[in-house]
Amino acid sequence: MQSAKQKVSNMASAAKEHIEIGKAKTQEKMEMASARTKEEREIAEERRKVKEAEAKMRLHESKAEHAAQKLHSKQKHSSCLSGSCLTGGQAPVAGVYGHTQPQGVVPPPMGGVPAVYPPVTRQPGHKYI
Repeated sequence: MQSAKQKVSNMASAAKEHIEIGKAKTQEKMEMASARTKEEREIAEERRKVKEAEAKMRLHESKAEHAAQKLHSKQKHSSCLSGSCLTGGQAPVAGVYGHTQPQGVVPPPMGGVPAVYPPVTRQPGHKYI
């Protein structure tokens, strides 16, 4: 899910960058139209280039931030898989029908040989017991 979130965030940042570049070009055209000298036109062009560079810089910064968020999310979840994030420091053990029992409680075998229930009796030719 984090990969999808990162991609969507990157696309939103790219859209913002394109809007900022479009604004810079529009502003340059307005300045060019009102410019009277060659120097004023060059200044308008340089302002546009600066704004475009700033927009690209913000895009790369936001992409790096999204990647860091994804990495942080992965590290946070992987540390919880060991059970350390649960209360008590132990992961619950699911028993029969969803009941839980504490870890380490195992009934001792009687007579040293564990019983096998139900006894395995298969009749030849039958697929199921």
